Amino acid sequence: MTLRSMGKAVFFNIQDQSGSLQVYLKLQDLPEKQKEAFDLVDLGDIVGIQGFPFRTQKGELSLHAQEFEILTKTIEPLPEKFHGVQDVEIKYRHRHLDLITDMDSRKVFETRSKIIAEVRSFLNSRGFLEVETPVLQPIYGGAAAHPFSTHHRALDMKLFMKISPELYLKRLIVGGFEKVYEIGKNFRNEGIDRSHNPEFTMLEWYEAYTDYNYQLKQFEELVAHLAVKITGSTKVMYQGKEIDFTAPWRRLTVFDGIREYAKVDPEKISDEELFTLIRKKGSKKDKAGRRGEMLMELFELTAEEHLWQPTFVMDHPVEISPLTKIHRKDSRLVERFEPFAACMEIGNSYSELNDPEEQRSRLKEQEEKRMIDEEAHPMDEDFLHAIETGMPPTGGVGLGIERIVMILTDRPSIRDIILFPTMKFK
Repeated sequence: MTLRSMGKAVFFNIQDQSGSLQVYLKLQDLPEKQKEAFDLVDLGDIVGIQGFPFRTQKGELSLHAQEFEILTKTIEPLPEKFHGVQDVEIKYRHRHLDLITDMDSRKVFETRSKIIAEVRSFLNSRGFLEVETPVLQPIYGGAAAHPFSTHHRALDMKLFMKISPELYLKRLIVGGFEKVYEIGKNFRNEGIDRSHNPEFTMLEWYEAYTDYNYQLKQFEELVAHLAVKITGSTKVMYQGKEIDFTAPWRRLTVFDGIREYAKVDPEKISDEELFTLIRKKGSKKDKAGRRGEMLMELFELTAEEHLWQPTFVMDHPVEISPLTKIHRKDSRLVERFEPFAACMEIGNSYSELNDPEEQRSRLKEQEEKRMIDEEAHPMDEDFLHAIETGMPPTGGVGLGIERIVMILTDRPSIRDIILFPTMKFK
């Protein structure tokens, strides 16, 4: 990694995953062939050394080399040592250069791995079973998103890459597995920004005989557990500002959020006034949609930017949640929460809809909506068959792995914590 010649003696540093070590070498100590090899050495070469350890006059642990061999010859020079890769385009496109020159970047990805291991440990300790669901699916579902599609030649059929494992995990609940989870890749054919990548890692778990109130507390416990294990505290610094994951988090209903941040009463404003207001706040809709959809958009446009501290946004309009139980106290709403931190949504949870007739009716509405909205849920008869067989009351939760990693490693962009983010091909 460095090379300093002092006449007949040379100091250089070698580096591997465990760290860096200074090497002292007297050229006269080497056999002739090894001297010739050393004359050809460049920064970035991978070398083999035999010798004995000692400490310099300044007390630095070093290795006195007695034998030297080039194991791998570099052709492409490394970036300058002290500044590493400065161009973010190069960092993301040539991750190997970023990792070689930036120990902090390597640490981020080690921490990501630890976070996922801690998630598994937490859920396994509570009796959950880790499972896998298909990546290639004949019908996509479980989220409002554009899918990626492909064609299977042998079966001559169109397949979609998974946008969510939800509908398959619910089949397992029907089948008798009462606590299941999956940590896996989802794929959504959408835009790219600081918190979105078309390919991302999602944790989803489902637990029979629970609801969203129970899962809300379990979500708090999981995230607080991760914060303590990774940072040593439930209070973490993100982009220069503290986030306190200590339970209990703030609870904020969608309607109360509209009252607080949009300064209007969601139960009294007319549809016409609502449409005018969301247009004024930045909506790109060219005509009024369903009331619940417009109310949710108003919340997103006015409230989300204020949700820095951990907050559960709760009780969403029924129109935007086709897989969720009707709220037990208000039929206009559903039993759902979305946890926010650092003004980002970091998850999603429902009291899962398990009434087969209601579920069929909701999916029919979605099917009709698909005429104007490709992100609406398609009809899935096989999933409905499972629900008709009988699904117990169930609480389901999703957690975006990348977003919690961003927060716990203090990284501003999702591309900083995905080893190989999606990039335009050159």
